[in-house]
Amino acid sequence: METERSQAVNSLDNTSRKSGILVHPTSFPSDYGIGDLGCGAYHFIDFLERSKQKIWQILPLGPTGYGDSPYQSFSSFAGQPLIISPNRLKDMGLLKDDDLSNKPFFDPRNIDYGPLIQYKNGLLRKAYGYFKECTQATQNAFNIFCEKESLWLDDYALFMACKDYHDGRMWTLWEDEIARPTDETKKRWADKLQNDVVYYKFLQFIFYKQWFELKQYANDRGIQIIGDIPIFVAFDSSDVWANNELFYLDSKGNPTSVAGVPPDYFSATGQLWGNPLYRWEAHQKDGYQWWINRVSYSLKLVDILRIDHFRGFEAYWAIPYGAENAINGEWQKGPSKDLFNAFIRAFGKALPIIAEDLGVITPEVEDLRDSFNLPGMKILQFGFENIEENQFLPHHYITHSVCYSGTHDNDTSLGWYNKASEQSKDKVRRYMNTDANSISWDFIRTCFGSASETAVVPLQDVMELDSEARMNIPGVAAGNWKWRYTYDMLGEHLSCQLKCITELYGRG
Repeated sequence: METERSQAVNSLDNTSRKSGILVHPTSFPSDYGIGDLGCGAYHFIDFLERSKQKIWQILPLGPTGYGDSPYQSFSSFAGQPLIISPNRLKDMGLLKDDDLSNKPFFDPRNIDYGPLIQYKNGLLRKAYGYFKECTQATQNAFNIFCEKESLWLDDYALFMACKDYHDGRMWTLWEDEIARPTDETKKRWADKLQNDVVYYKFLQFIFYKQWFELKQYANDRGIQIIGDIPIFVAFDSSDVWANNELFYLDSKGNPTSVAGVPPDYFSATGQLWGNPLYRWEAHQKDGYQWWINRVSYSLKLVDILRIDHFRGFEAYWAIPYGAENAINGEWQKGPSKDLFNAFIRAFGKALPIIAEDLGVITPEVEDLRDSFNLPGMKILQFGFENIEENQFLPHHYITHSVCYSGTHDNDTSLGWYNKASEQSKDKVRRYMNTDANSISWDFIRTCFGSASETAVVPLQDVMELDSEARMNIPGVAAGNWKWRYTYDMLGEHLSCQLKCITELYGRG
């Protein structure tokens, strides 16, 4: 099977090796406290083009809740309103110069979500006010959008309007009639909260418009976007609220068991994510339609999907609800090939999916990945964690894989090296034939030089940044998802250096 996979044609692009950069839109330069879909995003795409990169990888794009994690979203289908560009709203006539003239000071290198959310929501409400008076053509486009996306949009907009009505409280704390609604009560509450429901639909209309224009700009320059969907969804989400029957919940709506992973490389007590678990037999009854819808909508937004925690489709770690950590969970069987056969029927045989096959990987997980010819992930840092020979050293890589120097869950390459043991540092220097004076670029060069068809590195490595630029520390609740950069940090010298390495290793 490994021989077959090593010879497989890359389902993501049948023509060549390629490389790219991992960075989330929240990290882009912007005057409004968070990266957005405005000038900073287009500047980055131009950088990719000059650098001969063919891939831009992002994190999940959904609206974030408590903790600001893109992996805990209020919806699997909706976009993040916080990255709507105010400047582009002004271009549409939905904001005026005066609306943008008195913005507070925001750290250009760090997101402070509290003040940011308050300020950005104020701007978006103003834009909604202008929208009510805008041209008939814009109103018509909005109505078409609402009708086209009604499958998820109606529930999401009502869910968010109800959260506002209940001061942000979790849906299980709402009145019974709307916490566990019928179609009739949904309609009654939608009428009751009509203005806010339309507001949340408006935000999605604008997000989708700005996102698709940016995506088209990237695609026109030969750049594909790798998106990211977490296998599980947030408990406090429109997904769970509107589809109780698809999750293991008790009579009050609380989960009976939740998702996570056992103790691993990142945490001695495992990771307790807290997501409700799928009632897979309920999904199977209608041919996994919810999942097919989810993947279908995601593939509108991006060209390729990385599925986070892919191994959970074969077996997942179920933790009793209310547990303090993830130690005392147990493995439960997932839908495995049955789900992916449903994907094949819906999308065809060449699934544009990357399997995040990290963690406790069994032969059964490998068989699930290989049976559908999905490329797995190779994390370069993991190859040097100890002096033992392991699969993450590049001379073991098969062609049909994606090599990363590190991901959003890893330290930067410089930060990792500075904290590594002397044995690991020695192994890196000997393996990469380097004095480690430019260790970030040593990692990039080794990644790009690997046999993997696709190579992706975090933008922080291109900028040679230390641990202060790390995006996320798994298992640590606070202080994540905040990193940003400024225009001057993405200089022409980096583009030239990246282009040279890209062409050297046949990825240009």
